Amino acid sequence: MIGAISTLGDLAQTAGVIVAALLGAAVLLARSDRARAAAMLGAIVLTPILLVASIWSTPQLQPLRDRPLLALAAAAGGIVVLALGAWAIHRRPAVIALAAAAALPFRVPIESGGDTANLLLPLYLVIAAGVLAYAVARLRAPVGLDDDAEPRGRERGSLEWLLAASVVLYAVQAAYSSDFDKALSQLIFFYVPFALLFALLARVPWTPRLAGQCLAVLLALAVAFVAIGFVEYAKRELLLNPKVISSNQFESYFRVNALFFDPNIYGRFLATVMLGLTALLLWSRRTAVAAACAAALVLLWAGLVLTLSQSSFTALLAGLAVLGALRFGARRAAAVVTAFAAVGIAVALAAPAAVGLDQSSEQATSGRSELVEGGLQLASDKPLTGWGSGAFRHEFRRQEKTSSARASAASHTIPITVAAEQGIGGLLVYLALVIVAIGGLLRGARQSVARAAVAAAFVALVVHTLLYAAFLEDPLAWALLAVGVALRPARSSRREQAAPAEPASP
Repeated sequence: MIGAISTLGDLAQTAGVIVAALLGAAVLLARSDRARAAAMLGAIVLTPILLVASIWSTPQLQPLRDRPLLALAAAAGGIVVLALGAWAIHRRPAVIALAAAAALPFRVPIESGGDTANLLLPLYLVIAAGVLAYAVARLRAPVGLDDDAEPRGRERGSLEWLLAASVVLYAVQAAYSSDFDKALSQLIFFYVPFALLFALLARVPWTPRLAGQCLAVLLALAVAFVAIGFVEYAKRELLLNPKVISSNQFESYFRVNALFFDPNIYGRFLATVMLGLTALLLWSRRTAVAAACAAALVLLWAGLVLTLSQSSFTALLAGLAVLGALRFGARRAAAVVTAFAAVGIAVALAAPAAVGLDQSSEQATSGRSELVEGGLQLASDKPLTGWGSGAFRHEFRRQEKTSSARASAASHTIPITVAAEQGIGGLLVYLALVIVAIGGLLRGARQSVARAAVAAAFVALVVHTLLYAAFLEDPLAWALLAVGVALRPARSSRREQAAPAEPASP
């Protein structure tokens, strides 16, 4: 009897995950505002239910289990906060863009599926408030008035279809995963909420001024984080992440991560802000703006150096190459990149020990080469279907007979992780998504500083994921794609609707 109940519970969870993914896909692909609004409301109702069912027995929810009145009070307080946020966004739709930018970096540790996940709870509140503001207005409108309400330039394209396919495929392949709890966490914490974020941000009336205001918010946060990083480095103490704290105790170097739980994700954030500032610097015609951008870049560079994040350095260089090609032409940018590459090769040959060439691949990559090799082996064992969404860590441990301390949740190379977990189908969807996204963002980007910054930042993020992790699990990827979609020129032939986005005012 108990076994049958457990089986029914597992089937219900699996069905719930697939339904949530289908709702996320409907949000991306719906033809009318009313259908999209209904799918949004369904998603923000279902995902918390799946979350609570998953973590109900954890110690973190014990106070709510033991005190029902406290749980009701917390729920009531949350509803009030969401209502106020929804009212503010309804009054001024651009508020959601600024609020999302402000909430983007902040994470709160939550136990789920036997692990502690660092979740973007402030961002989830922003998304939920945005959904309420969007959905209530659309569902209250008379039937038929919103059926053709898709804003100019927001037509569904290949990008939206590929994002939807990524979400649904991940959910379907969670059904046979050896680590279903991990897949469930990924979907309800990342894929589905970020699909809602994409839909909301893509429908914001973006202007150069709003893009500049979001960059200013991100810059203010980056400066604050850099200041915290300086304090951490001076005191040789980290505020967060026990793993990095432990690593710093046994290494000759010291890495900072500010309020992030990972120096590499912190470095990714700094690199993104730096690319936005660089785009403004390159396209600006005002000396004061250029000088301010240069000063901010020096400060952020100092903060980035203290992360010692090689993946972030590489991502920043890739983004700078994109900006150089957009601003000065591909040939000039290629010449500069070639020159830097030649200098790098010369330094490596002259002093191999300085760049780690005298070490084994395992030592030089901090253990990531073993993860890559294991991921490739997993992918070759099940090339068609993969081992199931979220199964990399479990299968890597099983194959390598390694301890949990050495295992990782990913191969630190996203295409390998996708191939191992989702097989050739998932890999093809991933590659198509990257190609379509980069192609769409680069098209016409040199005419707009905002679009150039978004394109460079997304390319940098993709490069970062090739060396680390978290692609569609990072809200930054969805936010950049949404802004890129919103800023792309309209397809209408009418003159007043065909003008491309203007460069941001310096």
